[in-house]
Amino acid sequence: MKKELYKREFYLQKIRGFYDESEIIKVITGVRRCGKSSLMELIKTELIEQGVNEENIISIHLDKRPYIHVRKTEELEKIIDGKSHDINGMKYLFVDEIQNILGFEEVLNAYREEGDYSIFITGSNSYLLSGELATKLTGRYIEFEMTTLSFDEYLGIKRFYGKEVSANPEEEFDKYILEGGFPYTVSLDTFADKRLYVKSVIDEIYEKDIRKNKRIKKRLLFDTIQKYIINNFGSTMSITGICEYLSHTTKSNVRKETVYNYLSILEKTKIVSKCSRFDLKSKKSLRGEEKYYLSDLSFYFANNTDNRIEYGPVLENVVYNYAKSRGYDISVGRIGKLEIDFILRNNSNDYFYIQVARYIDNDNYDENGNNITEEREYRPLERIRDSYPKYVMTLDRLLQKRSGIHHVNIISFINEGKVF
Repeated sequence: MKKELYKREFYLQKIRGFYDESEIIKVITGVRRCGKSSLMELIKTELIEQGVNEENIISIHLDKRPYIHVRKTEELEKIIDGKSHDINGMKYLFVDEIQNILGFEEVLNAYREEGDYSIFITGSNSYLLSGELATKLTGRYIEFEMTTLSFDEYLGIKRFYGKEVSANPEEEFDKYILEGGFPYTVSLDTFADKRLYVKSVIDEIYEKDIRKNKRIKKRLLFDTIQKYIINNFGSTMSITGICEYLSHTTKSNVRKETVYNYLSILEKTKIVSKCSRFDLKSKKSLRGEEKYYLSDLSFYFANNTDNRIEYGPVLENVVYNYAKSRGYDISVGRIGKLEIDFILRNNSNDYFYIQVARYIDNDNYDENGNNITEEREYRPLERIRDSYPKYVMTLDRLLQKRSGIHHVNIISFINEGKVF
C-alpha cells in the first residue's frame, strides 16, 4: 500500500502550471532530505487524479534499486526507451538524483526535443545547474528550489502525523527551532532520535556531495571553514576576515581563493545560503560583506551540545528561509551607517524592507526615556524615502503603529502563511 504523503501545497502551486509543458524541464533542487522525492510523488498522484494513465508515468530513482549502478547516458537512455515503448500520448518522465549520470544534459535535451515528454528531475545540490544544463538549455528549464519545512508546514505535518501540537504557539516555535524542519524528523518521537537523524543527513551530504569533490584538497581545512560558517550564521563575514581567523587557529597562511572555493561548495550542497549586502544610497551590491544563513537550523544545534537559543541570528534565519521559500530575492541592506536586516524583491520587482528582533516591548530605555531597541529597529526603516512596505518582525504580542511601518508577530505571520 502506498504511503500517504503530507501535501506541500505551496510548492505544488508553483509547479502545477508546468505539468503538461514539454518544452520546459522542471528542475527540483534543495538540500538532501528536504522532500524533493516526496514532491515528485505528489505530482504523480495529481497527474493520475487528472486522468493520466499510470503507464504514461516513467519513474527512475538513481539512488534506489534497481538503478543504483546506472551511471552512463546510454544506460539511462535504454531504460527510458524500454519504459516508454508503445506508450501513446504525453509521457511524464521523473528522474531522481539525475546528477549521478555524467553528461545527463544531452539525454534530457534529446527527449525534450521530441515534444511528447514532460520531464521532472531532482538533484540534491546545484551542481546539476552548473554545467551543460545551464549553458545549453538556457530558457528551457525552470528551477524550483525547495527548503526544509517552514513553521506553518512544521505544524501542518505534525497534525498530519497525529503528533500532539501545543496550544502555546511559542512553545511549538522553540521546538521547531531546536528540531529543525526536515520532514522525517517530525515522525520521530524522541529528541535524541531527531538529532541522530539530522547528523545522518550531514553524513550523507558529506559522503555523496562533498567527499568526492576534487576541489577539496585539504579536508581538515574544509571542515574548519564549515564549522566556522555554521557556528557564526547570521554574522557579517568577509573572505579576508575568515582568512585571518584561519591563520590564527591553524597557524598557517590560507589563500583567499581556497576559502572562496570552499564557501562555494557549502552553498552548492545547500548547507548554507549567502546573503549579499546592498547599499540603498548607491544602489549597488557591496562585495566582501556577506552573511550566511543555514538551510536548516538543526545543522547548528546537531553539532553543538548547548541548546540555548541566541534569538537574534536564529530569528533572522527563520525569516530568511521563509522569505526564500516564498520566492523572494533577499539582500542585507545598508543606508549610511545603519543596517537593514533584509531587502526582499518579488517577481514583479516590488521591494520590501524587513527588520527582525526578538522583542521591542521591553525595559531597554535610555536616559531620555526612549526605548533603545525600538529606536534601533525603526530608525533605519524611517530613513528610507521610497513608499515600498516596511516591516518590523518580532515575537511581541502587543503590536504598535509607528511611521506607517507594519509591526508583525513572526510566529503568527508565518503560521498563517502570509506574504509580504
